[in-house]
Amino acid sequence: MTAAVAVDLGKTGCRAVLWDDGAPSAQDSREVPGAPGLAADDGVSMARAAVRAAVLPLLERRPGLRLAAVCVGAAGAASAPEAARELAALLLDDLPADEVAVTSDAVTAHAGALGGRTGVVLAIGTGSVAIGIGDDGSYARVDGWGPWLGDEGSGAWIGAAGLRAALRAHDGRGPDTALLAAAVARFGDPDRLPSAVGRDGNPARTAASFAPDVAHAAAGGDATASAIVRDAATALGEAVLAAARRIGGGDALPVTITGGLAGLGEPLLGPLRSALADSPHPLQLRPPLGDPLDGARLLALNTSAPHEPHVARVRRTTSPPTVPTPPATPPATV
Repeated sequence: MTAAVAVDLGKTGCRAVLWDDGAPSAQDSREVPGAPGLAADDGVSMARAAVRAAVLPLLERRPGLRLAAVCVGAAGAASAPEAARELAALLLDDLPADEVAVTSDAVTAHAGALGGRTGVVLAIGTGSVAIGIGDDGSYARVDGWGPWLGDEGSGAWIGAAGLRAALRAHDGRGPDTALLAAAVARFGDPDRLPSAVGRDGNPARTAASFAPDVAHAAAGGDATASAIVRDAATALGEAVLAAARRIGGGDALPVTITGGLAGLGEPLLGPLRSALADSPHPLQLRPPLGDPLDGARLLALNTSAPHEPHVARVRRTTSPPTVPTPPATPPATV
């Protein structure tokens, strides 16, 4: 079997899996903190550090292993293709691989969810984006514009809306809501909430951590939280419908939903299904076949998938670097 590494590099976490002989074991996977995105200031260097931190320990356990390919699905790659190619070239210097491919994490999510086939995939995590690929090769990317200009309905969007509602209740400008107590439980004193959201340098990720609290409050009947989640579902549904319109197709178009925010369950997915049911174009909602890591593995080894025009791929022309082999015994202490 050809050895390959698949990486899912998001704004919250960076997951890597090594495939060699058979299914990966627990020792062949690793997760570390993510990076703000390739389009961010210093985004390439932070992405490189995250990928190295996730991948190199896997390779150190397999000294001498030669990788056919590494594929990274990275947040921000769609809006920064030059940065994606730069990251691919840098990782080729870092890793013992014949080839490194970098694409958007939404593209790897699409490939994994639909098994490399055409349709629409809604990827919702800290950010949100709908990716459509049609039978004729047409491509549509809807939203994914980041937390300041888009990502409507995403974890960061829901979390920020919930925190704003909590502060309005705290000020007396808005209705009472269970979100205030939830915000205090998670972040402490409301007067210090702005600094708490920004303290780790990734406000979108911190805001997204509050999304499950909003969904929990909505499931408990809180009117403010329910309205936020319904608005998120409407925005996500609009993204899917826009992608479906842009890629066309005569038959029922496969649609699947992937990403960590799908774990919020019925408070979000129920109204989202209702929004999709109103589509003038026939849609076939189906569960995902795999996750973004499955998509990254598929794209690492398959250059003929319909996703290929959106992959920055760099191939080695010289000998690969050597991953340091850990010592057999710890060095003596003095």
